[in-house]
Amino acid sequence: MRDQFFHLHMISDATGDTLRAVGRAASAQYSHARVVEHIHSMVRNDQQLSDILEKIELEPGIVLYTLVNSDHAQKLETACQQLHIPVYNVLSPIFDLFQSYLGSSQTGQIGAQHSLDASYFQRIEAMNFTMLHDDGLSPHSIGEADVVILGISRTSKTPTSVYLAQRGLRVANIPIVPDIALPKALFALKKPFIICLIASSRHILQIRHHRILGLPANSQESDYLNRSVINEEIAYTRRICQRNQWPILDVTRKSIEETSAEILKSYQQHCRYLAEMVQNRR
Repeated sequence: MRDQFFHLHMISDATGDTLRAVGRAASAQYSHARVVEHIHSMVRNDQQLSDILEKIELEPGIVLYTLVNSDHAQKLETACQQLHIPVYNVLSPIFDLFQSYLGSSQTGQIGAQHSLDASYFQRIEAMNFTMLHDDGLSPHSIGEADVVILGISRTSKTPTSVYLAQRGLRVANIPIVPDIALPKALFALKKPFIICLIASSRHILQIRHHRILGLPANSQESDYLNRSVINEEIAYTRRICQRNQWPILDVTRKSIEETSAEILKSYQQHCRYLAEMVQNRR
């Protein structure tokens, strides 16, 4: 099938994060078709919805929505049917499932998942901590972290740390450089879960090449793009991890989301292990 593009309109009365995740997960399965995303968030009144319907008429495509207001949902459904445009309420089957199990309908609260509860402030605090401990900063307080990520340059330490922080984990990431000693405090840590990220030398070399293109010519260090040196960095990382019994995660073919999911799973196992140790001491 030849390449094509299509418009994907995502309409939400909140941030639209849920729709964005669902829409991208679905469209990723159709590599032959290029998606043109239209995010319509914080839709709270009739005028906003009318403006969006005009845009949909000009650029028709698939319409996904999460609108708690039943009048707005009905207006959108009717308009799309008249325009012969596919429209789908992403949360409707999930609400039906919850209702059949719990025996009650949803509250109808807009953006309930984004309420300013304790977990919200935990995520904000985690993000602040993570930014203050990026790329080896503030080594004196890494013991306060939930997770410590180690790795050589271009193993996605920072984006992975930020992704985990958005889920409420306090993350510190520290670069591994053969000629620079790791913080002494790192080797005495008991509470944080420590993990090392590695990738194939080919993968790291490709990423470093892309990065170096945006730098001045005099900053393009030969060792940084030397595959033999990169192999030595990887071997050095493996030796450190073996010596300290730190787990290694190969991120060569993993997205940030996949890497974060594996770290989160290992972190939870680490927490259960620590809890069992405390329990056994009693």
